[in-house]
Amino acid sequence: MLNRCSPTRERTTAIITMGGQAQVVTFSLDGLLERGEQVTDVLVLHFSLNDPRVRRALSQLSAEFAGDRYRGHPILFRRLLIQAEEGPLDAIRTGRDAEVVWAAARDLLAELKREGHCLHLCIAGGPRLLALTLVTAAMLHCDHRDRLWHLYTPREFLEKARDGAILHAPPEAGVRLVPVPFVPWGAYFPALRALARPPSLPFPVPDPADAARCAEVWQRLTPRQQEVLRTLAEGFLPQEAAERLGITLKTLDTHKTQILAECRVAWALPEDTRLTYHFLREKFGQWLALHPPSEG
Repeated sequence: MLNRCSPTRERTTAIITMGGQAQVVTFSLDGLLERGEQVTDVLVLHFSLNDPRVRRALSQLSAEFAGDRYRGHPILFRRLLIQAEEGPLDAIRTGRDAEVVWAAARDLLAELKREGHCLHLCIAGGPRLLALTLVTAAMLHCDHRDRLWHLYTPREFLEKARDGAILHAPPEAGVRLVPVPFVPWGAYFPALRALARPPSLPFPVPDPADAARCAEVWQRLTPRQQEVLRTLAEGFLPQEAAERLGITLKTLDTHKTQILAECRVAWALPEDTRLTYHFLREKFGQWLALHPPSEG
């Protein structure tokens, strides 16, 4: 059984590629909602507004998400225009164009995962290379809870719905989401994500004060707590870290609470400051990579 994203802990974002067909977005979102997914955000990837089909589709979608609500659901609608330094792309014609699309997809997924979003990637609309690039980025930056979907629309209904003539398919139309298997290699090997960083964006220079605090906290931890900290700092989510270490999520949470308590002391943070595993990744990820200490 698929693990659904938890609506109480994080935002759930549907990322949908679109050419000039608004119904690709609404059919995909309707399918997710029918499955019980608590989608909080929809982000549409598209090319230049010089294409009148794109302008029309975005206008139709803006009406569907009026007041940040979609058919009674509170859902925030956003869009990402793919653009190079000289301006928006209207197609993928060259290898350089493909690199621009790859960088946009990579940076988008990396940012959303850093913020803790659970992702549903729907790749039915837009140029095929846009969808392929998004899949490649997903293999690096997504994890086991994220999902990849293809939108199946019967040919005869596809023609009826063209250009947004039908935005919501009736059950008898046969429109459905098809899960696409993919392996989130970056979840197994987080170092791959670092290798995907552009060479023009080096890792930031470590803060010496933070490095000293990291070393202080590390020395105060038990060997098991050090294992937990290292795994979370490498980019694994709590459930993934627990499975990797062969412990229950409850046990991992106990260790994490103790680790964060030590961090609160080392960084002199107020008691009411909320700390999560994201803090451990941010503060200890680079420190452990640059100065891997011996455990114990």
